[in-house]
Amino acid sequence: MQPHLLTLKVPSRLLSSERAAMCSLMSRVRPVQRALAVSLQLRRNTESSKCAPAENRWSSPGVNAGADPLRTTRRFYCSRMASSKGLFFRQLFESESSTYTYLLADVETREAVLIDPVLETIDRDLKLIHELGLHLNVAVNTHCHADHITSTGLMKTKLVGLKSAISKFSGATADILLSENDKITFGKHFLTVLETPGHTDGCVSLVVDDRSMVFTGDALLIRGCGRTDFQQGSPEKLYESIHQKIFTLPDECLVYPAHDYIGQLMSTVGEERKFNPRLTKSLDEFVNIMNNLNLPKPKKIDISVPANLVCGVYHV
Repeated sequence: MQPHLLTLKVPSRLLSSERAAMCSLMSRVRPVQRALAVSLQLRRNTESSKCAPAENRWSSPGVNAGADPLRTTRRFYCSRMASSKGLFFRQLFESESSTYTYLLADVETREAVLIDPVLETIDRDLKLIHELGLHLNVAVNTHCHADHITSTGLMKTKLVGLKSAISKFSGATADILLSENDKITFGKHFLTVLETPGHTDGCVSLVVDDRSMVFTGDALLIRGCGRTDFQQGSPEKLYESIHQKIFTLPDECLVYPAHDYIGQLMSTVGEERKFNPRLTKSLDEFVNIMNNLNLPKPKKIDISVPANLVCGVYHV
């Protein structure tokens, strides 16, 4: 079998002496090695002609010494997470209960809000807040969780001036009891409260001021929703909450739930309206699905709910 012949073209931009030297070298290497040599030379030529500023690239450069981390920290997967100018955003994860905690801050004033913090990760969260030089104003829970204990109560003992917040319909104790259309402010930004009961009576969703992001707690999950078989759960209420509140937000609004169990980070309102396998059904079909899930109760429900009713300070 005859070997394949490679046709190589020497870049025309090279000087005649360089062309001669390259041709001489090529005559002494095997075809695959020749192709690699030309490929590397072409890549060097191409890269030298590209002078795009680093800030225009998807992946951010390393943080320079003395640079403000709130202004320079960025990741490819969250390139659209914080479309509001001057808004810092960080998504954090607790593995035992698969809970997402969200940190938002105003870049200028450094005032911050923390959503759904977990007791097991309080040291991590406090460390990050201190490292970034943030002033945490409010720690808010989207509902009275059944699968983990909130860290808001303990965190209040470590951060002067921090206030806890939860829905007034949750039955829980907190500094701020939230109602429909209340605003949680941090610097020039704010979160608007949407009452979205159904998983529990005290569920709320939190919408960023420009409606680019919504934090849905356990009401709307990625391709799913919160269960409705305990803690005042009602499939009818949940269906109404999602369709009449969350699904009226813009299609491009990013959805950040309180949990995800298979590693999904976020979704969009448009995606969930179109692809969510439960919420694309009629109300009757949805109720039938939710009434027949037959899920085991959360492992920590007997300790989490009593603790969260008193802001997570039960037995702490």
